[in-house]
Amino acid sequence: MIFNKKELIALLSLSLCICEARSIFTRPVLHPSFSLQTLTHLQAKTRDSSISSCLSIRGGSDYDSDFDDDSDFDFDDDDLFGLDDTGDLEDDFSEQNSFSLAIQAFQKSPPVTKLFLASSFACSLGGYLQSNNDFPSIFLLDWKATLTKFQFWRPVTAFLNFGPLSLGWLMTAHFVWTYMATLERLNHKQPYEFWYMIFFGCTSMVLGYTFLNISPRFLGHNLSTFLVYIWSRYHEGLEVNMFEMFNTRAEMLPWFFLAQTFLLEGEFPTLDLLGIVFGHVYHYLSTVGGIGRCPQFVRDWYENGDDGLVEAIRGEYKKISSDFEMQ
Repeated sequence: MIFNKKELIALLSLSLCICEARSIFTRPVLHPSFSLQTLTHLQAKTRDSSISSCLSIRGGSDYDSDFDDDSDFDFDDDDLFGLDDTGDLEDDFSEQNSFSLAIQAFQKSPPVTKLFLASSFACSLGGYLQSNNDFPSIFLLDWKATLTKFQFWRPVTAFLNFGPLSLGWLMTAHFVWTYMATLERLNHKQPYEFWYMIFFGCTSMVLGYTFLNISPRFLGHNLSTFLVYIWSRYHEGLEVNMFEMFNTRAEMLPWFFLAQTFLLEGEFPTLDLLGIVFGHVYHYLSTVGGIGRCPQFVRDWYENGDDGLVEAIRGEYKKISSDFEMQ
């Protein structure tokens, strides 16, 4: 098989993803030390922080500004002429501190969430460097190339596309990270159920997009809608503040985003609706009769396997489980 220059650069990005996957299970990862006394308190704090961070992007939150109005506008003549650089030093420190916190938050993410976002960034960076900030075409879903050229990674890597590497990409990545990390943590004792949930959602979307002849460039965005719906069913009854104007229950959140997309984009949000439909199908199958449960052989591999890979994976989730233990 012969690749052209662009495909080689794209494959180099994929190799970076593989390196990241190896590093997740080989290097020590910092995990948060919660000063919580009970599991209930910890889960409540996790839910609140998730709502605050995700709704700050889509729908608002209970966030209070950390900035002091007096400090923003109280300055003297020395500041005007640059004679006092204390403020600049504080700004630099604040920027560095924010970047450090972002890195630490990413390092504390569960393994699948971390691998998914790192892979998306690596592929998007490859597109930024070699194809005018377009997501590499070799990673997009193309059934002809998949079946005739044996490029079987395409149905998987198509979900890594969040759009061009820009502020929009960062917002989508943060949105996906918020919900995916929360769901993975909630399944820390049985992570294979989380894996199966992602597998079910991705498979349903790939088949659904193909059947409806919809462009696969939006798979990454629709995975977030699928995750929001599952999250909302985990947190039914939880009050969520929207734009500091009104409260709604968590189970209404996906429908609010659906209406928001319709009002802002002026077209029927078919793609977001598909994410909700697939999320509902998964939730129904997994709660009614246990049909949508992870296959037994995957459970046995995780719980009883003794190879190096499964031991490393269990070690990662054991660190997450320790956060939920009473201290």
